[in-house]
Amino acid sequence: MRTNELIAKWLNQDETRVKALQCARQLDLPQCYLAAGFVRNLVWDHLHGYSEATPLNDVDVVYFDPDEDDPKQYLDYERQLTQMLPECKWQVRNQALMHLRNGDSPYRGTLDAMSYWPEKETSVGVRLNRQGEYDLIAAFGFDSLFALQLTPNPKRPCSLFAERVSSKNWLEHWPKLRVKR
Repeated sequence: MRTNELIAKWLNQDETRVKALQCARQLDLPQCYLAAGFVRNLVWDHLHGYSEATPLNDVDVVYFDPDEDDPKQYLDYERQLTQMLPECKWQVRNQALMHLRNGDSPYRGTLDAMSYWPEKETSVGVRLNRQGEYDLIAAFGFDSLFALQLTPNPKRPCSLFAERVSSKNWLEHWPKLRVKR
């Protein structure tokens, strides 16, 4: 089974993730994906044979709108999503603005912004398209995610990667993971 088909199968088995994707689709934001742990944890849970999904700390919704004039617009989107699906802690961010916080050159789109995230395996996302199908993106592909690796992004300091690996307790929760440097 291909990577996209396998992730789609696993998504369809997770009622909360399906509902979250449907809610995000209703916002109709440009280049909008549910990203980071939303996909990463799903894959790691299945590859570890866990029968229950690891609870999500938050649901990361990323989009790219360089014409958005209100830097606090994301708060309205978070409120809308919380009204639709209150059991999720929503975190919405316009990636067209995130380069300012991160000290990078302006990003060219959501996928480009994801290519700056600290771990390669976190730089993955999915959305529900208008045809009701899943569109998946990965700034570095899916191979290392499915190989149960944790790989630092060379665009970010290794110290940031090390701090996140330690603070997130990934290696304790998913013991088959291997840090690749």
